[in-house]
Amino acid sequence: MPLSPMLMKKLEEASISTGDEITVTTAKGTFKGLLMPHSEFSGDDTLTIKLPSGYNVGVRIGSEDTVRLSRKGTEARRPSVHRELNTHLPRIAFVGTGGTIASFVDYRTGGVYPAIGAEEIVSLVPELQDICVMEGRTLFGIFSEDMFVEQWKKMAEEVAARLNEGYRGVLISHGTDTMGYTAAALSFMLHNLTGPVVLVGAQRSPDRPSFDGYLNLLSAARVAACSDIGEVAVVMHADISDRGCYVHRGTRVRKMHSSARDAFKSLNEGPLAFVDNEIHYLNDYRKKMSGETIADIEMSENASLIYFHPGMTAEQFLSVTDGVEGIVVAGTGLGHLSTEILKAVEMRCAEGVPVVITTQCLGGAVDLKVYARGRELLRAGAIPGGDMIPETAYIKLLYALAHFNSSEIREYMQRNVAGELSERRVFVH
Repeated sequence: MPLSPMLMKKLEEASISTGDEITVTTAKGTFKGLLMPHSEFSGDDTLTIKLPSGYNVGVRIGSEDTVRLSRKGTEARRPSVHRELNTHLPRIAFVGTGGTIASFVDYRTGGVYPAIGAEEIVSLVPELQDICVMEGRTLFGIFSEDMFVEQWKKMAEEVAARLNEGYRGVLISHGTDTMGYTAAALSFMLHNLTGPVVLVGAQRSPDRPSFDGYLNLLSAARVAACSDIGEVAVVMHADISDRGCYVHRGTRVRKMHSSARDAFKSLNEGPLAFVDNEIHYLNDYRKKMSGETIADIEMSENASLIYFHPGMTAEQFLSVTDGVEGIVVAGTGLGHLSTEILKAVEMRCAEGVPVVITTQCLGGAVDLKVYARGRELLRAGAIPGGDMIPETAYIKLLYALAHFNSSEIREYMQRNVAGELSERRVFVH
């Protein structure tokens, strides 16, 4: 919402504009700093001030409060992304979907909400103009916990369309909480990638001095513009410093920390690359193809991902899985479940429901041939998930359910499709 007439009058009388250094005195104290652009998500009686510490603060102004000009500055202007195309630089497409990287603080409540469009995100990093021509489009603006199959389909179609238009790569801004799920979904939906598809996010919002999205964006854009990777990848901070970012395969990545800047790790394999001013490749990767990128977006919405725990009853398991088309179970160790849950799995398998067994462990693979319990699961008809992480197995099963019959699903789930399975750990029964 716009500023109130009262507050607008105070600013006009003091000849204050965005970017000026101001001093605000209220009953709660005196605040001095740079006047930031007003967000529509802030109250009409609230000024946003960047303090000398680098933090932004929202100050509610009453009629008795004073706002003084301390020093004139240059009105904050972001570089325009609508510039003439530099034909010497690669063109990449930017797709905005929301998340912390695309958020501002609502200074009335202290909450963080989606607010920045794709073009504004691009303008946060002027250095992008030195490595690529980035053209932005906001597909939607939501937090990642609200994303599911509908949004994944739209993203896959958008990526294929942009690559088939000739863009060198595609960069997708995304919330970090379910970024791994989306990366896996796009990995299975997109075929014959003619360029890198890079998901990027931030653990800290752009109003904070510890904003990690700046380096993440720059590194992700470098991968999209300059690499020959033909996979879906996630690019995020390599550690808590700003030395560089890791490139994680989309089917192997997991968010391992709720708030740290280096939250993302590659499980059961190392990162594909490290990015600073250059791209340093660390592991084998699939290279981009020629021809047309295909978005095969059919995907079920009716499967369950269940983490087995001691004390889980057959009733609980059967209740959660009633009516679903497929089940992924994260078992303990090599993929083990209790006697009671084994019986529940037997029931679902007898009904023709695919049940995929993965492990809760952060490393290693399922092996159902080592112990008697594992062999019982195999006899019941369960599908061993190798060293797939549970989230990726869940996404892969959603895709499989929309494309294959029961015998084909068993084969597909044990075949390495998008780097989700180590070849030495593909168990076919």
